[in-house]
Amino acid sequence: MKVKKYTAGSMPEAMKQIRKELGAEAVILQSRQVNKRKFLGLFKKPQIEVVAVKDPQPIAPKKQVSPKQEMRIKERKDNTNTDVVSPELQELRQVKKLLHQSAIHTLTYPFDYQSAYHYLLEQEVNQPLAKSLIESVMGKYSAKSQPTYQEIVKKVEEEITQRLQAVPFQGLTYNQKLVYFVGPTGVGKTTTIAKLAAESKLKDGKNVAFITADTYRIAAVEQLKTYADILSVPIEVVYSNDDMVKAIHKLSTYDTIFIDTAGRNFREDAYIKQLQEDVLINKEATMFLVLSLTAKSQDLLNIYDQFEPLPISRVIFTKIDETRQVGGMLNIIFKKSIGVGYITNGQDVPDDLVHPTPEFLSSSIMEHAYEN
Repeated sequence: MKVKKYTAGSMPEAMKQIRKELGAEAVILQSRQVNKRKFLGLFKKPQIEVVAVKDPQPIAPKKQVSPKQEMRIKERKDNTNTDVVSPELQELRQVKKLLHQSAIHTLTYPFDYQSAYHYLLEQEVNQPLAKSLIESVMGKYSAKSQPTYQEIVKKVEEEITQRLQAVPFQGLTYNQKLVYFVGPTGVGKTTTIAKLAAESKLKDGKNVAFITADTYRIAAVEQLKTYADILSVPIEVVYSNDDMVKAIHKLSTYDTIFIDTAGRNFREDAYIKQLQEDVLINKEATMFLVLSLTAKSQDLLNIYDQFEPLPISRVIFTKIDETRQVGGMLNIIFKKSIGVGYITNGQDVPDDLVHPTPEFLSSSIMEHAYEN
């Protein structure tokens, strides 16, 4: 059994090296993104580290032993000096552990399917969904077929697109006057509001107004005031529920009122309860949950869980231009059965705003799989 670790700029590049050195029968044990430092502590471009094995032997099931045999084995272990463990033995144990972890998921996949599967995991698509996508694609070919890696990747992209057809992709409909934006601090809510307000006013000809309740951060209030000046729209700053009621009444003649809620630590239960109280005042409203794609996939799910008590209409994914790993979108969409309103891909107002489609999401997730 030959085990080797590979480091490359992308998963396809790593797979190319593995195929060349270990052959098409190689099995991927582990893949992860690594960040290496350069001189003066600066970071290099993130790379992919892949551990692969050639011709692994099937993991034999454990033999049944009697209680007396177990006791003898334990005594032998206790009498063995384990203070010093050779690097070779440590590596063997690690390989055995990785083989156990990966046996169920990858040993049955031909090499190019493994490559596509691990690319999805690299994109932070969760394991069950990645497995489902790969096996759906495998089912489209006969047992004798040997599609290339590029063909498999294309089929995976098509499969993602097909599954997204049932997902609602819809931005503002202007059916409701009030539009709330909620989300943790740092996700780009204020800039996103400015983009939507600019599009509503300049492209759709709507009369819009701002309300900000994000008074915990002075910079956020000043930022929205600046956008209000640029767009020549009114803005109200509120500090309480009473202020909110008065502000909404004052701006009632406007077509759409964009409401920027406080961006605080989403793990604070009191913060979520306060948002619930604010929203209860105005039940007839659209609510966007704003999520940054620079967050880890599990963090995105945790954030959604915290905001789930609120009447979320759709999600907005921001900062797609700041990361190469965007598969977390699929986990949120399918696990939470939620639609997508917008995706932002930069800081420019109002230009860097995307009205997404199933094709846009699938191509965004799979685009780096085609790199050589």
